[in-house]
Amino acid sequence: MERRDFLRRGALLAGGALLAARVAFARADTRSSRFVLVILRGALDGLASVPPLADRDYAGLRRELALHAAGEAGGALPLDGFFGLHPSLAFLHECYAARELTVLHALASPYRERSHFDGQDVLENGTPRPHALQTGWLNRALAASRAPAAREAGVSLGQNVPLVMRGPASVTSWSPSKLVALDDDTLTRITDLYAGDALLASRLADARAADAIASGEGAGAETMIPQGTPAAAKGKARYAETVRAAAGFLRRDDGPKVAVFDTSGWDTHANEGGAQGQLAGRLGELDAGLATLRQELGPAWQETAVLLLTEFGRTAAINGTRGTDHGTATAAFLLGGAVAGGRVIADWPGLSPRALYQGRDLAPTLDVRSVLKGILAEHLAVPSPALEQEVFPESFAARPLRGLVRT
Repeated sequence: MERRDFLRRGALLAGGALLAARVAFARADTRSSRFVLVILRGALDGLASVPPLADRDYAGLRRELALHAAGEAGGALPLDGFFGLHPSLAFLHECYAARELTVLHALASPYRERSHFDGQDVLENGTPRPHALQTGWLNRALAASRAPAAREAGVSLGQNVPLVMRGPASVTSWSPSKLVALDDDTLTRITDLYAGDALLASRLADARAADAIASGEGAGAETMIPQGTPAAAKGKARYAETVRAAAGFLRRDDGPKVAVFDTSGWDTHANEGGAQGQLAGRLGELDAGLATLRQELGPAWQETAVLLLTEFGRTAAINGTRGTDHGTATAAFLLGGAVAGGRVIADWPGLSPRALYQGRDLAPTLDVRSVLKGILAEHLAVPSPALEQEVFPESFAARPLRGLVRT
């Protein structure tokens, strides 16, 4: 398919979908809107997770890692006739069929180098340069939002509060414990010990309350991982616990409406695999966690938008160790009951040698800030002036992508 034909067809489909979304859905009530940001640290291979099966150069670049067409053994899951979905992403495919998933492709931040640390910093600080700000775009957006919020507008789940959630807005945090759970008697003794110190007593009470919310059970309930459990299995269990905790916070009417957590292991320099292998396993774990999130959120899923982002993509061609190196543009996923989905949004640049960025990467044609501005404006009621001046400074050229959520 020629690029101009693909663009014309994509514009018609996207335009029709946006029109249908505006006709079919009433204005969303931002008071109940939930948003989850999942950062895939390590640079997700967008050409593997969302392969452009109809691109004539795809199979030659990917060789033994290229996915087969939909319907073939080990083939990709069908999307729109041009793109497919990695077969490990069965839940995401279910969301696509239910019009609860929009795939965004050939997307990138303003960053054009290939350092994980700098790329993640740009993705989180919301400016065109690494280390330009010490606060994150999501925290600044929460501070500017017109939507009413709980005492803490957001929650960060993990060992550290990431840059994207640091800033003027009040947020809370929760982390799965690596220690053995304390019994009630020990907790009572610690509570008595801290009673004479207002700060320690308050922090302990907040921590116990956060654990109770995250677990959905009594204070201190957590996943117990037996000694000797392999590191990979521990990581999988902690990820599942984090997902359940995020749902525990978000499904409360009086709780935070925004949650952030991350996953790692996406830096597939060697033995990446195709339909099966290292990347397939990571995608399968990610997919299962998202299915758990929907189940645990219950009715709140209908008010939720979940965005999966990574710092940059990977090379179009595989390397000598059957993997891929650091690249530029990649794919992102927006899913949830609040999403106007069932679409792939891509101004596809092609994979011919002339079309590749610097002769090696998928070229970026969609600015991630355009996606974020659209979601923040329509889903979290962040005013346009704040988006341009405070949340994403120096981003006027990145116009908001409208119609991503059901409005």
